[in-house]
Amino acid sequence: MKRILTLLLLLTGALRGFSQAQPPATQTYNFSVQEAVDYAITHKDSVVNAGLDVKSADYRVKEIIGQGFPQIDGTASFQDYLKIPTTLLPGEFFGAPAGTFIPVKFGVKYQSNLGVNASQLLFDPSYIIGLQGRKTYKELYTRSYIRAKIEVIANVTKAYYQVLVSNEQIKLLDANIAQLKQQLDQTSAQNKQGFVEKIDVDRISVQYNNLVTTRENTIRLLALNYQLLKFQIGMPIQYNLTLKDGLSDIKLDENAGEVIADTAFYKKRIEYGLFETNLKLSQFDLKRMKAQFLPTLKANVAYTFSYQNNSFKDLYSSSFPSSYIGLTLNVPIFSGGQRSNRVKQSEITVQKNINSLNSLKNGLALQADQAKIIYFNSLQSLNNQKRNQELAQEVLRVSKIKYQQGVGSSIEVTQAQTALENADNSYIQSLYDALVSRVDLDKAYGRIE
Repeated sequence: MKRILTLLLLLTGALRGFSQAQPPATQTYNFSVQEAVDYAITHKDSVVNAGLDVKSADYRVKEIIGQGFPQIDGTASFQDYLKIPTTLLPGEFFGAPAGTFIPVKFGVKYQSNLGVNASQLLFDPSYIIGLQGRKTYKELYTRSYIRAKIEVIANVTKAYYQVLVSNEQIKLLDANIAQLKQQLDQTSAQNKQGFVEKIDVDRISVQYNNLVTTRENTIRLLALNYQLLKFQIGMPIQYNLTLKDGLSDIKLDENAGEVIADTAFYKKRIEYGLFETNLKLSQFDLKRMKAQFLPTLKANVAYTFSYQNNSFKDLYSSSFPSSYIGLTLNVPIFSGGQRSNRVKQSEITVQKNINSLNSLKNGLALQADQAKIIYFNSLQSLNNQKRNQELAQEVLRVSKIKYQQGVGSSIEVTQAQTALENADNSYIQSLYDALVSRVDLDKAYGRIE
């Protein structure tokens, strides 16, 4: 019994220590836009995997370089001849009549060979071209990593802005709900005193209930937007995340669409760099195909120990070494047109990449112009919706005064309230469109790095 109690106490202590060593199930983070981006770069799977591809490319380059180093292999073999092969020798060798054969067994029951083979590449045009293209090969994956970062930065920024806009929408809804609640209370009191009809109270109640429902829906969407932001930065969903930046920290400048006169601005786009790298690789591949028409030269060295005996225990008692050194020259002569056809295919691939690169220039220029126009339009729409919002607030204020003074109707107030809600919704949508179009504009002009 004492042993059992002792074991239980030890187990309880171990479990308590293990539970204390475990990290908390949830963690809290407070991020600015830049901090969210920095977190995403180190945690988002697409960026992490792109970084691993860069490391893999390093090993691939080392693999290519290693082909030019000496290649050394060790060999070992063992044979147990259950039946030693028989060879027929002419009978004349042993004084027998002509045309007869004498069966003779050559060899021993046990044989073993231990050896070392080495080869050194002396000349191979394909290898030389591979060395020339290794930096370009590494460059391809480095630029792919940069593209993954740019995509993540854009997506994280948009998701961050979506949360800010949702918060702003809730603030506007809270202000409208508070205003409408005050109006509902005043109208209800006037109805009890007989100054207004019950239908006036009902109209305001309908608007109030709809607005409260809209707020509840928006809060649920806000929670979803937080989840989306955490997904975009690669953060576990169960973690808590709050935002440092506000809408006031974001500058929507009309001058953001102005670009320094540079006809080659498209070179700042990572997409152009990737296409350019692909073109270089296809050109190296064409050189490699042409190099297959040239001979290759390789040096070979081998040293072998041969062991033979009819007794297994004495097999390794004596050895018969042999060695050689030589050269192997491989000269391509005829392959049925395979090499020339591969060259033609590579030439077509190069031409297609050139055509794609030229088309990409026009596409990137068009994309930049489109992003600039959309950004300017969204700014104009945002400013217009701000003015509409202010006008709607003023119309509602005047409608309330007229209704209180008995020169206006409750319908007029209700319509003004509805107009303000529509103006708020249009403002929120325009605000989000402007923020997103700013991100797209920076991406189109290669400002995101």
